[in-house]
Amino acid sequence: MFFTYLRRELRRRRKAALVVASGLALGIALVIVVSSVSSGMGKAQDKVLQSLYGLGTDMTVTKAAQPQASSSDRPRFRFDAQDNGSNAEQSSDRVMVQGFQTLSTSTVTKVDQQSGVSDAVGGLSLQVIKINGQFTRGEFQQNGNGGGEGGFRREGGGNGQPQGEVRGGGADFDVNNYSVYGTDVTKPALGPLTSSKITSGRTFKSTETDAKVAVLDSAYAKEKKLKVGSTLTIKNVKFMVIGVATADSGDAAANVYIPLTQAQTLSDSKNKVTTIYVKATDSQKINSVKSSIQKNVTGTTVTTSADLADTVSGSLSTASSLASNVGKWLSIAVLVAAFLVAGLLTSSAVSRRVREFGTLKALGWKSGRVTRQVVGEAMVNGLLGGVLGIALGLAGAYAVTAVSPTLQAQLGGGGGAGGGAGGFGGFGRRAAEKTLDVSLSAPVSLTTVAIAVGLAVAGGLIAGAFGGWRASRLRPADALRRVE
Repeated sequence: MFFTYLRRELRRRRKAALVVASGLALGIALVIVVSSVSSGMGKAQDKVLQSLYGLGTDMTVTKAAQPQASSSDRPRFRFDAQDNGSNAEQSSDRVMVQGFQTLSTSTVTKVDQQSGVSDAVGGLSLQVIKINGQFTRGEFQQNGNGGGEGGFRREGGGNGQPQGEVRGGGADFDVNNYSVYGTDVTKPALGPLTSSKITSGRTFKSTETDAKVAVLDSAYAKEKKLKVGSTLTIKNVKFMVIGVATADSGDAAANVYIPLTQAQTLSDSKNKVTTIYVKATDSQKINSVKSSIQKNVTGTTVTTSADLADTVSGSLSTASSLASNVGKWLSIAVLVAAFLVAGLLTSSAVSRRVREFGTLKALGWKSGRVTRQVVGEAMVNGLLGGVLGIALGLAGAYAVTAVSPTLQAQLGGGGGAGGGAGGFGGFGRRAAEKTLDVSLSAPVSLTTVAIAVGLAVAGGLIAGAFGGWRASRLRPADALRRVE
């Protein structure tokens, strides 16, 4: 009897049922779209952060660099004076630690022993400045501000290239400025190289701890016309190119990757690292692991992915803020309004059916039976709204993914002693000034769909509560008054 009556009443009141279901559908669809877009924002931000610190890294440990005291700390390049008309080409390069003060490799072991740490690996960030050219008496000195007084001055080409001058002479030279990262080849699962994919050749073998081999970033290899099998010379040491890697997102962490021991030797930094990459045993314990390292490993700065995320600005950050704040409250407001409207419409429909329900009570129906009938109708309307809402929400999420709008993420600023984005990535200002383009998607998870179903049931229950309360107050006499 319940289902027969339910089916008949829903068919008789299709328009009213559709109005209630449509209101619930709008609210549920908005929840799905906002939730999916927020999830897409999170994935886009993870992609941006991955380009800096690599897969699997939860935090980094660094030591802030000391500011340069004077121009005497700048790298100097000395060449033999040529005053007899000789056109012999000369070359000199400097390998410098980049971005941070160095830490002892024993610090890596100490960090690895902290509670909650699954693994830790050290890396050394270097900057190489190579000068090639013909010189006539003088000394080339890099200038922090790109200039100097007197002598011949030649600016290095390209973004980030050093500027300098030759004092007391003249020169015709080229400047090659590039970054080198010394990676621990025995632990390939951690570190910046994991954010790039080998597209030619191979990566390092775990036995190549002191081998003269290198992996190049694809953009740098293309610029310098290098490939697998080519030779790269750093400070008179020849490295064989064994692989070319392409960054999964944005720029690579370094132009050249070499074994950590070789990087330490080139920079006179034996048993030193600039960055320690840390993997936690549980993502829920990252804050406690950070506190443990800060307490037990003094003089260091610990930067988590959450800290780095705070430095992300640009349209990605703005859109993420809108989705998480405005979108969330808009969804709540629409849902509350939809629930209230559904409840009021159901209550109003019951009021218009006073004669019907009063007659049923006069025939022996108890208030509980009438209430269950009203709640049943409201539940069906709620489930119908849920189906429509899920369909609309999926369509909206698909539309966002299909359009795939491009957002910009700018990394920089902030960070205190750790150097903000540079503190986490380990490459100082070069990393801090990165601007990445990421495409937005709106993935819909099963959890989101389950929430939508729950909202549909909740909407039906709320509407049924309104209608049931109104129906329970009806008396058989109400039907007679309505007839009169």
